[in-house]
Amino acid sequence: MNWEQLLSLKRSGDIHKRLRNEQDETRLGFEVDYDRVIFSAAFRSLQDKTQVVPLSKTDFVHTRLTHSLEVSVVGRSLGRLVGKEILKKHPHLQNVHGYQFNDFGAIVAAAALAHDIGNPPFGHSGEKAIGAYFENGEGKGFKAHLTDKEYQDLCDFEGNANGFKILTEDRQGMLGGLRLSYATLGAFMKYPKESLPKKPTSHIADKKYGVFQDQKSDFEDVAQELGLHKRHQDHLSYGRHPLTYLVEAADDICYTVIDFEDGINLGLIPEEYALEYLINLVRDRINTSKYHDLSNTTDRVAYLRALAISTLIDEAVQIFMENEELILKGEFDVSLMDKSKYSAQIDDIIKLSVSNIYQSEEVINKEISGYKVLSGLIAQYADSAFNYYNGKLTNYDKLILQTLPSAVTFENESLYKNLLAICSFVASLSDSKAMEMYHRLQGTSL
Repeated sequence: MNWEQLLSLKRSGDIHKRLRNEQDETRLGFEVDYDRVIFSAAFRSLQDKTQVVPLSKTDFVHTRLTHSLEVSVVGRSLGRLVGKEILKKHPHLQNVHGYQFNDFGAIVAAAALAHDIGNPPFGHSGEKAIGAYFENGEGKGFKAHLTDKEYQDLCDFEGNANGFKILTEDRQGMLGGLRLSYATLGAFMKYPKESLPKKPTSHIADKKYGVFQDQKSDFEDVAQELGLHKRHQDHLSYGRHPLTYLVEAADDICYTVIDFEDGINLGLIPEEYALEYLINLVRDRINTSKYHDLSNTTDRVAYLRALAISTLIDEAVQIFMENEELILKGEFDVSLMDKSKYSAQIDDIIKLSVSNIYQSEEVINKEISGYKVLSGLIAQYADSAFNYYNGKLTNYDKLILQTLPSAVTFENESLYKNLLAICSFVASLSDSKAMEMYHRLQGTSL
């Protein structure tokens, strides 16, 4: 892989090549990507989607939207810092092509802003609820009508693949979806492979999948334009765009540190434990006199959180540059944070977050509710979608399908596309909207 291709400004439907040195410096193409994501309806729905605590009404607990904004800020810093080093190492990118270090920051910030745009309501339990209907529930009956890969898409419904669908799928009057630059789409592709085979290697890019069968041609188009390394000949699998590692690092840094901060502010993690864990991460940077002048837990935690994020940003940049050649060859097979010298401290924080936050009674109880809601919605709509496919719609089915927005369209010849459309629609709902629709369809809210 080479940076000239990887920084492509091409958008879906382009006829002419977009050159960096012909860009309007007041509104760069990569910055347009950020704007298009932030003004999209899919992004706005993240304001009422779970990050850590489902359906939380506490002001200081993060939603998917605030999390995404914070990840994009960290991603922008990572991109700019790496961009400076890349331009020093490859000066022709600036001298010949006109790329600036801010371009790297803009690409990573836009991709990071969109990184959760395809995630269902109720956190990761939402993905599991959708998949469980097809793998273990009544949806098993659809297997005979689908290819193995189509069925696997549904059984392992993946927010990353759904995000790519949202960003690229043609809609009436919107060919190419949001029409983001291919560089940003490439950086967004955390797992550039299809759903089967599952985890064929231990490479980080094989951990999950990132493209539904319905978007394979769009995916191939982006991958080939960027010159991504093709990893397998017998199935769709490519090497990661190098800047994906920075998007991933930004997410890892934020959920490690900021979810931990949420747990402290919620009282799920005692302050004395929390501060000790964070201090171990930033011991070399802390200004003890400034720290002791802070009078309350929130301010002390905020100070340590800022130091921790800054520390991990600097280290991620160093790890990236030390491994740039391996990354360009597609041979760097772990996340940047997996190489961190602070990995022991990070593991300690994550373990405490798992036991005290993610497995807390409040979170588990609300995830159970969310699981029930999404399973119920999928079951209701999938039955009607199947009857539509068979041409056996009942009057009740017609009423159910009328509750779908006009953007959700069905095809007579493809059950897979109809079921995927249902899953994507349910995934697009906010936590509150999903609850409302569930009760309405159950007849408990009239």
